[in-house]
Amino acid sequence: MSSELRVKHGRRSVRPRVGDTVRIVRGEYKDIEGKVTNVDTKLGVINVEGVTHEKLKGGTAPVPIHSSNVVVTALTLQDKARKSKLEVAG
Repeated sequence: MSSELRVKHGRRSVRPRVGDTVRIVRGEYKDIEGKVTNVDTKLGVINVEGVTHEKLKGGTAPVPIHSSNVVVTALTLQDKARKSKLEVAG
């Protein structure tokens, strides 16, 4: 989580969810910020809006980014359970 969210919610980390805004902090796509479009919990990777690569046959494909290489900068609090969990910690 970003330092502002850490202070606000009193937590160090949170699992990224679809709709959260994240900033990539490591790798080829460093410093790109975008919304999470897909989460694969089994592999621990996410897809970020705007992070794609060109395919050989034409078109684009999303690039999987490991969740440890991103910082959550904005949370989606539409889920009541997630919202209540973050309010209890903060």
